[in-house]
Amino acid sequence: MDIGVISVRYARALLKSSVQTGCDEKVYQDMATLTKSFVEVPKLRHTINNPTLSQEKKKQLLITACGADINPLTRRFVELVIKEGRETVIMFIASSYITLYRKQKNIIHGKLITATTVSPATEQKMKQIVQNKTKGTVEFLAEVTPDIIGGFILEYDTYRMDASVQSQLRDILKTLK
Repeated sequence: MDIGVISVRYARALLKSSVQTGCDEKVYQDMATLTKSFVEVPKLRHTINNPTLSQEKKKQLLITACGADINPLTRRFVELVIKEGRETVIMFIASSYITLYRKQKNIIHGKLITATTVSPATEQKMKQIVQNKTKGTVEFLAEVTPDIIGGFILEYDTYRMDASVQSQLRDILKTLK
């Protein structure tokens, strides 16, 4: 069976159960923490995929990777995934849950890239612009990348607005060639 199909099925079941119990936001935070753990600790995936590691140790490792204040539903879900032998796709399940949750709650993930740190007021203003345009809630991430020299790059959904000095210089160079 396809990993994508498996992960979406498990994610849908988890979302449905979390909505019914009223803890969908907390499970969302747990899945976000789990996904972040897989990104920040690359050896976690190799460890979870290790067939010689006991199911109990894998369960404890995944529960720890979900964060300190894990929701009981998330704990039971991790136990189910381990019991069913699907621990190798839990990273994809968590990612699918995040996608499904955001779609259901109309949450848009946005990113503001600048050459220097911007004030919280400016960041809030950019977030407000995106919220007004999309009519949804925005999760905003501010990132500092000195390589763009100046200006900003705003990304959300499939939209990208590049108003950086670096891209303008690149355009000028193309024109001159």
